[in-house]
Formats: sequence, structure tokens, C-alpha cells
Amino acid sequence: MILRSPRRVRLKHAALVYNPRKARIDAIRRVVADEERRRGWGRSHWYETSGDDSGRSAAEAALAEQPTVIIIIGGDGTVRAVVETVYEHRIPVALIPTGTGNLLARNLGIPLNDVEACVAAAFSGSTRAIDVGLAEIEHEDGRRTRHVFLVMAGIGLDAEMAEHTSALAKKHLGWLAYVSPIARSVLANRLFQLDYRVDRGRIRSTHAHTVIVGNCGTLTGSMLLIPAAVVDDGRLDVVTMRPKGRFEWARIGTRLTVQGISRRSRLSRKMFQGAPDLRALAYAQGEQFEARFDTPRGIELDGDGFGHVVRARISVLPGALNLLVAPEPGAITPSCASLPGG
Repeated sequence: MILRSPRRVRLKHAALVYNPRKARIDAIRRVVADEERRRGWGRSHWYETSGDDSGRSAAEAALAEQPTVIIIIGGDGTVRAVVETVYEHRIPVALIPTGTGNLLARNLGIPLNDVEACVAAAFSGSTRAIDVGLAEIEHEDGRRTRHVFLVMAGIGLDAEMAEHTSALAKKHLGWLAYVSPIARSVLANRLFQLDYRVDRGRIRSTHAHTVIVGNCGTLTGSMLLIPAAVVDDGRLDVVTMRPKGRFEWARIGTRLTVQGISRRSRLSRKMFQGAPDLRALAYAQGEQFEARFDTPRGIELDGDGFGHVVRARISVLPGALNLLVAPEPGAITPSCASLPGG
């Protein structure tokens, strides 16, 4: 009789990729350890990001260990860099948001100051498939690169904010750190010329101060930039800002503020629905946006600058990222056995 050794069962485990400059890791480690014991998971593996690549190397190391879930601890830039590395592997991702903006977390309703809730969602939450944006860009030196984003791609004001606002200022001042670059850009009000098209539509020409292609619509402070943006509708929303002067900038600021309020107030919604369209604020929606610029323009993706480009093709990858979030009230919470590998 041949005796076979019992098959070793591989325990589920989480991989945590974290930005050491933006999180109190010791406190998070304790919460994660408690959740491991509660759920019967193996010990989590931790991977620190480096300043050189914002998380790509750490994400690659995490993938090599075949985790059940990848938990990203950091701001929008860290999330973007990690997702760019892992999304094609379809491993579920969860967020513990830190940093200043955290626009993806805000748009998804993920709590910003509740580590326990975020960790619980990572180990036992519901899977939500969300869209990913793909930016294919041609740099001024002729190089062509591809990058993903989760929140917004910005050309113009948004890119200048990313390029000229220091990490130190953002750390200590948060959203207020952007006031100076915004003011400089608004006062100068330099417009650039671009040829563009949405999907397979005809090519159009316009002058703009800022072009933003959004997967999400809400900015910090509940300012609603793109009312129609939905993170899992399989579409991108394009907003072009083309004010002629400071008065129209003031009207844009008022409109964005009212749009944010209208999301929370029925009365404000009725007021907003009756308001006339602004010529200085043009919206479009589609699966792909292509543009060519008369002079190289700065581009940013989720708050990180990617240099100056002469062309950009920005597409949506529908449902490309599996994100673990807290279940809706009244929903049945899945057991850990329902996650991949269970």
C-alpha cells in the first residue's frame, strides 16, 4: 500500500502595496492582522513603493506571489501606478486611501478615514467591475507611450497643476496647494488650438484653455466637474473649458459649485436643470477621444504629470478592474470562499 502525503492547502493571503510617505503603516498592520485571524487567511505580504516608479516594481513583486487580493495604500498616483501593472491579471483590488486628493475613493464612496471599514471590504467585500481609461500619447520628442488612469486625464490647467504643485505643498496644504497654479493659469488665460474627434465622428477644431477626459466626475470639496460621468458605464466624458476672460471663468466656477450642490439637494437640482448652457464649458461623451495639438501641451493622469505631448488617443476599457468595496446596505456579504481561489 502506497501512502500519499496529504495535499498542502494554500491559504488565501493579501498583498499590500503601500506608499510609506502617505500612511501610518503600523496602525494599518494591526487592523490587517486582526482581519486575517478573523477570516482564517494566511499572513499578508507587504510591498513598499519607491519614488522612482510610484509602485510598479512593488506591484510586480506582489503579482509574483499570486495573492487573493491586492490592497493599495496611497493616493490616486499610487493607485494608478499599481493598477497599470495588475489590471490585466484580473486580481481583485481594494483601496485604503491616503494622501490629499483620493478622487477615485471619493467618487466610489470609499471612506477616507476608516481603515477598519476599508480592510473589511478588502477581505470580504463585494466585487465591482469599474472602467479603466487608457491614454496612448505621442511626446514632443516622438516617443509613444501607453498609460492607464482611473479618474481623469487633463490637458492644460489640470496638467499645469500636477506639474507646478510640489509634493511638500500638497502634503501640508492639501487642496489649497493648487490655489496658486490655478490663479496663475486663470489670469493668463492662454488658449491652445486642437483638432479632435470623439469616437468615429468628424474632426473638429477649437481653441481651449483646458481639456479633461473623465472616468469620474467629482473633484475635491464636492465640486462636480462632469455631471454625466459614471465609473462603470463603459464611456468617457470630455469637458472642454474655453472661457474668453475672467468673467467667464467666474461663471464656470459658479456652475461647477452649483453642480456639486445639486447632487445633494432636490431644490438645487431643479435650479440647475433650468440654467442655460455655458458656451465656455462644452461636454461630449464617447468611448474614445483623439486630439492633435498645435504646440506641445502638458498632460496629467490622475494627478501625475507625463510631460508634453503633440497627440493623444484616450479610450475606455469597460469593466477592466475588479474592485472590492463594502456591500450595499441590505446586500448579502460574501464569504471569503467566494473570492478567487476559494
